[in-house]
Amino acid sequence: MQLTVDIPYEQLIDIIRHLPPKQLGRIRADFELLLPVKDVETKKTEFQEFLLRGPVMSDEQYSAFKENRKALNKIL
Repeated sequence: MQLTVDIPYEQLIDIIRHLPPKQLGRIRADFELLLPVKDVETKKTEFQEFLLRGPVMSDEQYSAFKENRKALNKIL
C-alpha cells in the first residue's frame, strides 16, 4: 500500500522550518544522500589547497595594518 500526499511547497518548507534542530540535522543528512554531488564541486584545486595552507593575519596584525594604511594615506 502506498500513500501519496499533495503538500504545497511553501507549506512543506514551513513545516521543515519548525522542526527541532536534531530532526533538521537528520533531514539535511538524508538530503545530502539523495542529491548527487559532483566530484568537481567537492574536490579542492591545488591552488585552493595552497591558499588554505597560507599564513593568516591575527586581529592585532590586522589592526596594525589598518593603522599603517591610514598613516600612509595621510602622507600620500
